[in-house]
Amino acid sequence: MQQLAEQPEIDFHSETYKDAYSRINAIVIEGEQEAHENYLKLAELLSEHKEELIRLAKMESRHKKGFEACGRNLQVTPDMEFAKQFFAKLHHNFQVAAQEGKIVTCLLIQSLIIECFAIAAYNIYIPVADDFARKITEGVVKDEYSHLNFGEVWLKEHFEESKAELEEANRQNLPIVWQMLNQVADDAEVLAMEKEALVEDFMIQYGEALSNIGFNTRDIMRLSAYGLRAA
Repeated sequence: MQQLAEQPEIDFHSETYKDAYSRINAIVIEGEQEAHENYLKLAELLSEHKEELIRLAKMESRHKKGFEACGRNLQVTPDMEFAKQFFAKLHHNFQVAAQEGKIVTCLLIQSLIIECFAIAAYNIYIPVADDFARKITEGVVKDEYSHLNFGEVWLKEHFEESKAELEEANRQNLPIVWQMLNQVADDAEVLAMEKEALVEDFMIQYGEALSNIGFNTRDIMRLSAYGLRAA
């Protein structure tokens, strides 16, 4: 992050920056909308945690409004069509898992993969963000850790019976994250967000989440390798 901070001053109003930002901003808006819908679906599947999951869904909705304000602040119209395509595979996999009642898979996609992806992106973005967006994003990151924590706690409590499904869900969905990172790398670079830093931060967040659930270091190395195959 220190290297990012030493870069030349960014022109937040250049056409090049605003063009890239139109896609990055759309991705975070769509990501929060996906999370909102996913937590509402999880509230149906995990009725004993309904209140908590609805609370998380409402937080995601507030985040979405915050990021919409970030776009307006720079007079950028988010490219929402691009963002919907960006999340299409994870969206599809979550919907299929929800229809099949696969709570473990749903939690891995939303509470681990999407939350770790978001936290990594926000961590790398904050040092290079404009002042308005930095304040919004700093507040959002604090919330995202609590969302990640919900999935970790539930999966830890159900680890033994969930382990096989977790491994299968990881095998199916982690490679998608690498496709997403590759797809957004050029735009992220315009915003002074290095792809290597994004990958590193995601791997740290995701590895810690897997560890907190109950996987050992050897398991985590093996599970993480599925993502690297798509790099």
